[in-house]
Amino acid sequence: MIENSSSMDRTVAAPKGLTRNRAVLLGGTIALAILAAVLFPSIRRWSNADRSVDTTTMSIAAVTRGDLRRDVSVQGRVVAALHPTLVAPAQGTVSMTAKAGQVVRRGETLAVIDSPEVRSALEQAKAQLLSLQSDTEREKIAGRQSAARLRQEADIARTRLEAAKRALVRAETLHKEGLLNRGDFERAQDELHLAELQVAQATREITLSDESSSFNVRARSLQVERQQSVAAELQKRFDDLTIRAPFDGMIAALPVNDRDSVVANAPVISIVNLSSLELELQIPEDYAADVQIGTPVSITYGAEEQQGHVTAVSPEVTGNQITARAVPDRGWPAGMKQNQRVTTRLVFESKHNVLKLPRGAFFESGGGRSAYVVDGNSATRRTIESGAVSVSEIEIVSGLQEGERIIVSDTSAFGNARAIILH
Repeated sequence: MIENSSSMDRTVAAPKGLTRNRAVLLGGTIALAILAAVLFPSIRRWSNADRSVDTTTMSIAAVTRGDLRRDVSVQGRVVAALHPTLVAPAQGTVSMTAKAGQVVRRGETLAVIDSPEVRSALEQAKAQLLSLQSDTEREKIAGRQSAARLRQEADIARTRLEAAKRALVRAETLHKEGLLNRGDFERAQDELHLAELQVAQATREITLSDESSSFNVRARSLQVERQQSVAAELQKRFDDLTIRAPFDGMIAALPVNDRDSVVANAPVISIVNLSSLELELQIPEDYAADVQIGTPVSITYGAEEQQGHVTAVSPEVTGNQITARAVPDRGWPAGMKQNQRVTTRLVFESKHNVLKLPRGAFFESGGGRSAYVVDGNSATRRTIESGAVSVSEIEIVSGLQEGERIIVSDTSAFGNARAIILH
């Protein structure tokens, strides 16, 4: 019976150096360490990333340095600064001498209105004016006649005065010699005094007659002047019945037809002055505070671009827009038509040597306060500060460096992830 295997055991000596198995195990351990060291950055990015995004669906742009203009692009419509509608000054029948689209010169007859009412009123006013003028001349003649009669009476009174003076001298001489009683002497004195009173009265009557005549003539003259004003106004209304072109232009529309009956102030002709064109701009109210008179404007007409400026700004907002007017600095090119539409860009501010990015949907997604910076196959969200914003570019005040690549497409799908993987 065998109690144990001790009688069968034998001592085996340990081999010197590495065995084959140990070498294989050591090599595998070293390879795994090297592989872990190589893959550690990627593994760390994958572990820190919140989601993975396909790069083919995104736009990436680099931060650059250069000039930036804060502007806005709007559609402009060419309008005529002078486009009045001429109206009928009185009721009557209109005779048209112009046609729609016709080019006319200033002062050219466009239409004539036959108004019996105005013609009759003018003739009556002229007849009344002639009557008043005749009355005035008659008043002047009557005044001269009255003045002549009074002067004659004054001359007679002065003659009587001289005779009374001579009679008094004779009476005084005879009275001193005792040849004339006292009663006759006093009667001579009274006659002298009476003659003096008659001369004084005649002189006063001449003065009063001149004043009265002047007053009557003046009153008549005022009536004539008033009637002349009435006649002149009616003459002007009659002349205005002939509607003439107020400036060189083109007939835009004829609201009435030839030989139509029109009422006072009814539209008759619309005319536009094509030499005084302006650009009407509809600007979003977000830029209302930036638009001012003198704001630079770039006007694109076909392949040509001209510089201009804003000349007027509406004081109110209508339909979430404000209306402004602009003109080119060097005049309009030939061939511009009313209501023609052109592309216009208003320049609010120009900056030089600034960091900037192309404007993309990321600006609205992040509210202009964050951006995803691309580094290899990952992108990290970074807080930024933006400045001036133009139609195509955004100023970067802080948070980014020149040359860094940024996701400029819409980042709202990232859900404010801190980091993402690009694949």
